[in-house]
Amino acid sequence: MQNFKNYTDYMTSPLGVIKIKASKYGITGIEFTSQKKLPSLGCRLTEQCIVELAEYFAGRRKIFNLPLDHKGTDFQNSVWSALQDIIFSETISYGVVASMAGKPAAVRAAGTALKKNPIAIIVPCHRVIGKNGTLTGYSGGLERKSWLLAHEAYYENQLSLGNN
Repeated sequence: MQNFKNYTDYMTSPLGVIKIKASKYGITGIEFTSQKKLPSLGCRLTEQCIVELAEYFAGRRKIFNLPLDHKGTDFQNSVWSALQDIIFSETISYGVVASMAGKPAAVRAAGTALKKNPIAIIVPCHRVIGKNGTLTGYSGGLERKSWLLAHEAYYENQLSLGNN
């Protein structure tokens, strides 16, 4: 690995360009960007992330196997950790996330932590919906959230039908 503190790489996805950031300890950020693919200073970890994201978009990956390097408060980290327990193609409410993070009354704080999630898709905040089943807030935009949920539902259905 190179001797730089932070690494950045880009990939083109069905939802546009994704910027991937990593430290020597793990992935620190995955975000949708309006930038064109820029020259990158990637590493083995960002390259593996691109491979796993490509597999996800192709419907061949449901679980990611990448080390993550979150930078947040204890509560944010507990929310982000709870998100990783949401099963592929399933959705839960903000209240359930707050409970999973150990603070059932902290629904708004859980929503704020979701908004600050720096690692899109792998830390699947797109799987959190309003308690009445509506799509609410997503830093990548509701169109992307809707697409991700439909994508996962489609591939979950394909797997259960034995078509994959």
